[in-house]
Amino acid sequence: METGNPRDAGTAGPERPAEETAAAAATGTAAESSAGPVTGSAAGPVAATEAVEPVVPSGAPVPPGGEPKWIALPPGLLKVRRLMLVVWLGLLTLAAGLVPGLLAGPGWAAFALLPLALLVWGWVMLERNWRSWRYAERSDDLLISRGVLWRRETVVPYGRMQLVEVTSGPLERHFGLASVQLHTAAAATDATIPGLVPEEAERLRDRLTELGEARSAGL
Repeated sequence: METGNPRDAGTAGPERPAEETAAAAATGTAAESSAGPVTGSAAGPVAATEAVEPVVPSGAPVPPGGEPKWIALPPGLLKVRRLMLVVWLGLLTLAAGLVPGLLAGPGWAAFALLPLALLVWGWVMLERNWRSWRYAERSDDLLISRGVLWRRETVVPYGRMQLVEVTSGPLERHFGLASVQLHTAAAATDATIPGLVPEEAERLRDRLTELGEARSAGL
């Protein structure tokens, strides 16, 4: 009576799941060991394919849809303008203090404070005006921006340029500066870029002349 039925699941039942579990564990371990080098090798090409932004060379025109690359004026222009301010208002301050003081009395020498205050105000405003000047070369036109209280931006198309010249007065030559004057078909779009170093002024003149001739010829 105690000899059980051969079909009893109590003897063979528990062994089959144990074998299947061991086989599954061995398969998972082999899969993880084989997957390790694959994951490491896949990370290499991903890191190697990072995007590199192109570098735009200096002086190259910016495409129409791109952000213009603004170029500021050199500080030599600010030095020249401040020197002229000090010379003229300095003489005016001396005249406003000495002449009334000698003719009407020492109390009238206080008039010298007016041009002196104007000198201080002009000293600050000249720097703000100098910082507002900038220009940018684009593929089809030249942008010139300036102004402190009233901002003004001029767009000069290359195809409408008729004459580009470099000018330099005695004071500008003494301080190593030059100006670029742009003459177009319409007088309203004429423009001037002051206070450039001679090398930059000549480079800008040659480049604008070349671009103007190319646009006029329809190239």
